[in-house]
Amino acid sequence: MTNHRRARLIALALFAALALGACGSPSATENRAGGGAVATAGAALPLEVDVAAAATLRDGGAFVLDVRQPDEWAAGHIEGATLIPLGELASRVAEVPLDRDVVVVCRSGNRSAQGRDVLLSAGYAAVTSMAGGMNDWAASGRPVVTGP
Repeated sequence: MTNHRRARLIALALFAALALGACGSPSATENRAGGGAVATAGAALPLEVDVAAAATLRDGGAFVLDVRQPDEWAAGHIEGATLIPLGELASRVAEVPLDRDVVVVCRSGNRSAQGRDVLLSAGYAAVTSMAGGMNDWAASGRPVVTGP
């Protein structure tokens, strides 16, 4: 292996290590903006779960956060979920409980991953995104509530 190639591989490995470290979830004791230690539901959740795992978390008391728009919500949402559109989440983060697991949901899984990351950045450790979103939830035959 040439020195140039070895240097490139080392640089790539360092970059990957730094990137992965920056993406890690905050610990349950890190401070949030505004001060105070973050209280969480417990152990960190995986970054993403499938519909079955999301349903299990919900049935176990997790807070289901829907980050879609109101018209999408009205067309069908998970019973007991709370709507906070993604564009409003950063300013409304205090409405999401710190003492429960949080499952973030959208239509297909893209916005929910962004919403999860907003919460992780705000100090939430027990938060995950539901892969496949409401599309997969409905396709699996799980109940959907319509209306406001």
